Amino acid sequence: MPKTKDDELVFLPLGGSNEIGMNFNLYGFGPPHDRKWIVVDLGITFGDQTTPGVEVILPDPTFMEENADRLLGIVLTHAHEDHIGAVAWLWPRFKAPIYATPFTAFILKEKLREAGLVDEAEITIVPLGGKISLGPFELELITLTHSIPEPNGLAIRTPLGTILHTGDWKIDPDPLLGAITDQDAIRKLGDEGVLAMVCDSTNVFVDGHAGSEAEVRDTLIPLIGTLKGKVAVACFASNVARMDSIARAAEANGRRVVLAGRSMHRMSSAAKSVGLMEGLQPFLDDSEAKKFPPDKVLYLCTGSQGEGRAALSRIADGTHPHVSLGAGDACVFSSRVIPGNEIPIRNLQDRLADRGVRLYTERDHPGIHVSGHPCRDELAEMYRWARPEISVPTHGERRHLLEHAAFARDLQVPQQVTPRNGDMVRLAPGRAAIIDEVPAGRLYVDGGMVTVENGDALRERRHAASNGMLAVSVALDGNSRIASGPQVRALGLPSEPDYPLDDILDDLADEAEQAIARLKGEQRDVDEEVEAAISRAIKKASQRIWGRRPVVETTVLRL
Repeated sequence: MPKTKDDELVFLPLGGSNEIGMNFNLYGFGPPHDRKWIVVDLGITFGDQTTPGVEVILPDPTFMEENADRLLGIVLTHAHEDHIGAVAWLWPRFKAPIYATPFTAFILKEKLREAGLVDEAEITIVPLGGKISLGPFELELITLTHSIPEPNGLAIRTPLGTILHTGDWKIDPDPLLGAITDQDAIRKLGDEGVLAMVCDSTNVFVDGHAGSEAEVRDTLIPLIGTLKGKVAVACFASNVARMDSIARAAEANGRRVVLAGRSMHRMSSAAKSVGLMEGLQPFLDDSEAKKFPPDKVLYLCTGSQGEGRAALSRIADGTHPHVSLGAGDACVFSSRVIPGNEIPIRNLQDRLADRGVRLYTERDHPGIHVSGHPCRDELAEMYRWARPEISVPTHGERRHLLEHAAFARDLQVPQQVTPRNGDMVRLAPGRAAIIDEVPAGRLYVDGGMVTVENGDALRERRHAASNGMLAVSVALDGNSRIASGPQVRALGLPSEPDYPLDDILDDLADEAEQAIARLKGEQRDVDEEVEAAISRAIKKASQRIWGRRPVVETTVLRL
């Protein structure tokens, strides 16, 4: 496609810049009034203690939704949740063609099937190393290594220059499953000329190399050989190479493997669909495992991050229907602690330890896990291969992006730009610069419904979680006089022996009654006036009693 004098090449992150996770990247080409767009990845992040009741968080797609008629396609680099997890939620807003390699397509189809969209969404399966032509964008998949099968970088060629979008990656000389990083393809790009590299920043503060999956297997085999009784190993289900290593370590020590957790079964099926995990004994189901001695079984579990409904958490609580661990058994955490998950992981490990289970983590056995993201030596190597004119750090918090930019500067990369989500970066023509800002934020999946960030429901839930709740009900007769009540009930509010909760509630009922008495006759005839007066009085009294203002829900009945 020939370029015109008004054409621009822009990069627009709407998720994954200034945060780790929820990747949602846009590339646009053309004049400002008529750009054509592609989306690279559409992922989620997860709720935490600050979002009670919200487990899944999506990037705000408003900008792309408003420009959906100019969206040429959605290209997925790999199958991690923070890269594909939002597709089933947000695809109906775009209805654009989707492009993915076989493993990623398998995982995505399962998600779309659960959402009732598998027959609507158009998915084109692209072979490893394949090419995609989307208007002014000519894309080539570049094989990389990561902690999931079929990770890809993207060479995005346009009339104004070539971008290397790395996705998530590391340089693993022996990944066990899949091919090694295609260094020749990246060097060839460098020879052709790379305008910009949009690159993973996760481990920019870590010196050296991330390490190889082969090293983990070499550590796990002898470690599992020393363990007695039942053994559980927790890892990320998406790390199929790790699943494979754990299974082979089990077999090398005379143990059969049982998958515990739905994600393990899903990833195992996806891996086998593309020819991975071959040559292993069939996994046992729960009923078969009970026929084997404890020292002949290994449970491969979900829940390494302390997720409440995952298999390992239920084992720790003693509520798993088929698996139990106790004194003399062992649990190996072949994973890292994702920032933000420290408390649930610690609580999970405490519950396991309380059952007498011996724990093995990367803190005391460093070789049982390696990261899937590049450390500084690997970043330096990638820059030597690609030799970009512009460094655009992504997939990191603010401190990661700024450190990555400084590191690129030290490596003699001529230009660096560190956008936040919503910052539109012009890559060409001219020097790289942030030229615009578009809406960027989050949507919450709350009770299966997609809601705005920090909506009324979540604000009320947070308020109630920290301040408690009071429910007040009163019945008024035809003359607007009290016929019954007020009655006050409390949820989540404390008391003490000298001032028990029943006495507090009686006092609050008196406050409500006095609030009604202070109203003028015509005010008592209006339910909203009565409710507001009661709520004000109850909140004021609560501030005096507890030093806080709980949520007050007032109901007025007319007899």
